[in-house]
Amino acid sequence: MCNNIATNRHIVLVCFSIASVVAAAGRVRAHADPASSRPNVVLINADDLGWGDVGFNGRTEWKTPELDALAAGGTIFRRFYAAAAVCCPSRAAMLTGKYTIHCGVTGNNDDLPDSETTIAEALKSLGYVTALSGKWHHGKPPKGSNSYVHPLDQGFDEFFGFTDATEAHQKYPKKLWNGRSEIAVAGYADDLFADRAIAFLKARAGKNQPFFLYLAFTNSHFAIKAPVDEIAAYKGKFAETDPQKPFNATYAAMIARLDKNVGKVKRTLDELGLSRDTLIVFTSDQGATFEVGNRGASVYHDSNRPFRGQKRTVWEGGVRVPSFAYWPGRIPSGRSNDEVMHAIDLLPTLVAAAGSTVKSAWKIDGVNLWPVWLGTEHAPDRTIFWEWRSEGGNQVAATHGKYKLVVTNQGKAELFDVVADPAERRDLSAILNQEAAALRKALNSWLASEVRRRDN
Repeated sequence: MCNNIATNRHIVLVCFSIASVVAAAGRVRAHADPASSRPNVVLINADDLGWGDVGFNGRTEWKTPELDALAAGGTIFRRFYAAAAVCCPSRAAMLTGKYTIHCGVTGNNDDLPDSETTIAEALKSLGYVTALSGKWHHGKPPKGSNSYVHPLDQGFDEFFGFTDATEAHQKYPKKLWNGRSEIAVAGYADDLFADRAIAFLKARAGKNQPFFLYLAFTNSHFAIKAPVDEIAAYKGKFAETDPQKPFNATYAAMIARLDKNVGKVKRTLDELGLSRDTLIVFTSDQGATFEVGNRGASVYHDSNRPFRGQKRTVWEGGVRVPSFAYWPGRIPSGRSNDEVMHAIDLLPTLVAAAGSTVKSAWKIDGVNLWPVWLGTEHAPDRTIFWEWRSEGGNQVAATHGKYKLVVTNQGKAELFDVVADPAERRDLSAILNQEAAALRKALNSWLASEVRRRDN
């Protein structure tokens, strides 16, 4: 049987014999026609990875060949935005498809209310087996409670990793959570997460059931540590404040290790015959940080280049992150997409990829971009928003098309054309006051829609 799969560039004729499908069924999940099958989903989320830290966005000082190959085999999203400027709100908003002010998580110490629906819960309701390997970031216990909302209570069948930010600073943890129990471990955190992800994939081979794997690495989040062999490849290549503490080389090594672990997972999919049935999405929870724990490494490497700002700011450097989608035969390969995308779009987009739609009761803010990813439609014309009003910060922002309004803690509103001026250097608010006023009005309406955090 043959099917035409359309892309923007050409028509690819894909043919399968009935005999080959039957033969493959005994080894892995049957290779149905990609146009009608539900994909497995692997969502890879890096931590504090800057837009300019990867080869497919221009990095040359170190190599990310595994990520670059996946990006080249899929579609790169040049204007993909994280949902927030810091870890916990960003992850909560991404998983729920709702802005921070609507999902109950606006600060790093907020816990995701268990009433919220996550990507895992949405896909689990469609028959997916779900797993999280890596960082689950919760905040403080809800009022009157000593317990946290656990990933196993938010749609994940399996969980292995860290539960909060303090733990996630460890690059060589002694213990990790395996389900609801802590177990002794040894090794580099991201290696452990990749290995557990691979074990999950191997357990799924041969099962006639799709899966969702959320692989939440902790590189390049501080502390700045990497395996000795990885650091050796970069030692001496960069200037260091203290050669005995080669933080700049170590930062490069951390990203190289992230890249290698992504490659290990991809090779496992290949070896198990699952690649053609699997959608891989890669992103970061926010831009790189210039804070003290980073030891100056991201400043030295200009990790968010060419953008202004960093983690805990809503300038482009804080919220614009590296991203791509890869699914052979479905996501067009060798393409870049410059349309505006937001992490809150992942939930409805992945549900659509699975052949379903979100429930109105979930009240999500994101939109289904699956036709955009397939290259058959353009992204909708809309305004998207961010806020960071915690830990002494007070910044809010809105973007529509090429214009972005940033309001700082002094109340000053600056308007930028982030297409012509991605570094947000030239404030246009004085000469484009109508555009600035329209974005300010939209931003005020959005802030007024905040749902006050509710206890679980």
